Amino acid sequence: MSQPATLGELKADGWQSVPVKHEIRRNAVRRIRAGEDLFPGIWGYENTVIPQLEVALLAGHDVIFLGERGQAKTRMIRLVLDLLDEWIPIVAGSEVNDDPFRPVSKHAKDLIAAEGDDTPLSWVHRSERYGEKLATPDTSIADLIGEVDPIKVAEGRYLSDELTIHYGLVPRTNRGVFAINELPDLAERIQVGLLNVLEERDVQIRGHKIRLPLDILLFASANPEDYTNRGRIITPLKDRFGAQIRTHYPTDVDIELDITEQEAVVPDTDVPVIMPDFMGEVLVHLTHMARQNPHINQRSGVSVRLTVSNYETLAAAAIRRALRTGEPVAVPRVTDLEALTPSTMGKIEIETMDEGRDAEIVENLRKEAVRQTFREAVDVDVQQEVIEVFEEGRVVDAGEDISSTDYAALVDEVPAFTSALTALGYEPGDLENPALVASGIEFVLEGLHLSKRLNKESLAGAAVYRGRT
Repeated sequence: MSQPATLGELKADGWQSVPVKHEIRRNAVRRIRAGEDLFPGIWGYENTVIPQLEVALLAGHDVIFLGERGQAKTRMIRLVLDLLDEWIPIVAGSEVNDDPFRPVSKHAKDLIAAEGDDTPLSWVHRSERYGEKLATPDTSIADLIGEVDPIKVAEGRYLSDELTIHYGLVPRTNRGVFAINELPDLAERIQVGLLNVLEERDVQIRGHKIRLPLDILLFASANPEDYTNRGRIITPLKDRFGAQIRTHYPTDVDIELDITEQEAVVPDTDVPVIMPDFMGEVLVHLTHMARQNPHINQRSGVSVRLTVSNYETLAAAAIRRALRTGEPVAVPRVTDLEALTPSTMGKIEIETMDEGRDAEIVENLRKEAVRQTFREAVDVDVQQEVIEVFEEGRVVDAGEDISSTDYAALVDEVPAFTSALTALGYEPGDLENPALVASGIEFVLEGLHLSKRLNKESLAGAAVYRGRT
């Protein structure tokens, strides 16, 4: 559809200008009324964060998210862009997205005064109406607000001329959404420069006697103040945000597993990967336990990125094993969990007093995650069926050098394994897949061992499981 190219055409078209917060509110109302999801792909916040954020947007409030790393703060901010109109007109050549009906810059005002209804327009897509800055101690007022451009002065303009100004990120996001990540890291004197933006909605640059009324929805993110020693949000600035919303990590295993499967990028090879649900749950339990472990620094949090990274690592380890053994499909086993040590250690911070015990702490997390997942999946009666077989003298070898077909043969020899695999969610067709069967049997054996119901002898990546009597 053709768009008006001049101010006169825009007036004739009947287009109406509205503030950005009103624009977002209008589109949010329409989508909420239609039962649409305002924040698709955000899991676990349906009854906590998202209702608060929707209320804040309807109220037209600037928002600060408080939460540890990896809690989808930036992702939610970026999804707000979908609530903007797809296209808006600006005065052609404007650096600050001047509204043709309410120009704020000298460039736009002079152009409209000279051209009138013939003023040329440009159209800006909503994807270009977003600005973002990661706050760092060296961030300056010039970065955010603006500065006098010495090149323009050298060209002959006077310092008092507004056209000598090089606008910063905030004015350039006029009529859009701007986000400042890790706000406490911003020097306090720079935070003061944002006070007018939030309250009076204008900026002052280098003492120029100009008023640049900005139309912006401002977001900020920060770790909770008592969790960081890097800086703080000054009280006057915090007071100017209309809403403060506390984010959190997923509390439900299934939700975090859904997030992980959504975010993880499984290595692309000619060996397909099948991730059994119980192996995914082991990864989630490991992360949840890390968030409660006293040996791990909890001040900066244990991100969902740990689960995602471990998911990708486990898939890669299974692919590597399948390539070495020539198996056509890669299904992660308990044997592959040892590969998680590097990916886990890269995402957690060990307490100072426990330095040097990183690998031991990660190994304990892995074992406890397997035990917890096994205990939830396989009830005691089914466990007892398998135990009785080992009490009769059965011995099973395990390890990455044991082929899937060897494991699959156990199902025929030991019917109790069929009951255990069924408890893990296996369908009859899954029992025909040797790689899936191998993964399930290794998990059952290790779960029984960690539950102190089987003995295990380990040596150089191989293991032997036998009864305790």
